[in-house]
Amino acid sequence: MILVLRALGVGDLATAVPALRGLRAGLPDRELVLAAPGWLAPLADLVGVVDRVLPTDGLGRLAWPGQPPEVAVNLHGRGPQSHRMLAATRPRRLLAFANAEAGHPHGPVWDEDEHEVRRWCRLLHGYGLPADPDDLALRRPAAAGVPAGVTVLHPGSKIRAKRWPAPRFAALARALAGRGHRVVVTGSADERVLADRVAAAAGLPPEAVLAGRTGLAELAALVADARLVVSGDTGVAHLATGYGTASVVLFGPVPAARWGPPPDRPRHRVLGVTPGPGTERDWAASGGVDTHPTLAAVGVDEVLAAVDDAERAVRVSGAVAA
Repeated sequence: MILVLRALGVGDLATAVPALRGLRAGLPDRELVLAAPGWLAPLADLVGVVDRVLPTDGLGRLAWPGQPPEVAVNLHGRGPQSHRMLAATRPRRLLAFANAEAGHPHGPVWDEDEHEVRRWCRLLHGYGLPADPDDLALRRPAAAGVPAGVTVLHPGSKIRAKRWPAPRFAALARALAGRGHRVVVTGSADERVLADRVAAAAGLPPEAVLAGRTGLAELAALVADARLVVSGDTGVAHLATGYGTASVVLFGPVPAARWGPPPDRPRHRVLGVTPGPGTERDWAASGGVDTHPTLAAVGVDEVLAAVDDAERAVRVSGAVAA
């Protein structure tokens, strides 16, 4: 049995897809158990290699019910807490980044500025296991009764510094609707007020607000069949990458070099001045909670131009495929 720790969110799971598939390929015929929040189970199913989810919210103690796992894999962080959490299950082998404080001095060395996808692939490579960082595609969900061909605007984020100003999202929605896009506004239940405000300012009908009205499977289906996604650096952006849906992603304070879509995929466009190494740590330490300056510098016209570029890339790739 393989026990994998990734007790985080949607984007975190999406960026771990290549590593999870590498574990399946390198350690076949073993049950793969993912320790992650239980609400992520629908997305875990779409990865295609997870046998079951062990509900785990953040770091603490794993509710591990059985015999020690053959292999425990830390795809959560650098340790020491996450290392110790897995070590408590007494695995035969622990695959993790080197952390002497956690009693795990061996293993690859952590690189703070490495892209999140490549980080976990490199971890597996260090233990002689395969992992292809380009293997990001998610399985398409079953029909979920959500509209197809819509343009998804996702103005929210758990981190306020990652939110592009709501009035600009409203102006963008109004401009896209004027171009013939069927715009919907998504978000969590906690972001419903924000979504309502954006939709009302844009002149969208109430039924265009889907925030708080879609589960994770429905959200994945919505993105999979969408025309376009515009969002900050959130899980929805990673779903767009996983489904090859045209997207414009607004970054700040975390650089796209660490969390952005692959740079060789032109239907995914990135905006926001790329901060230097450690910028996001400096911003957090300063206590900043408002929109990060790199986002505040992005205007509506710039986003509309990026939308044009992304949709042009879709047309070109469609013509090539034909």
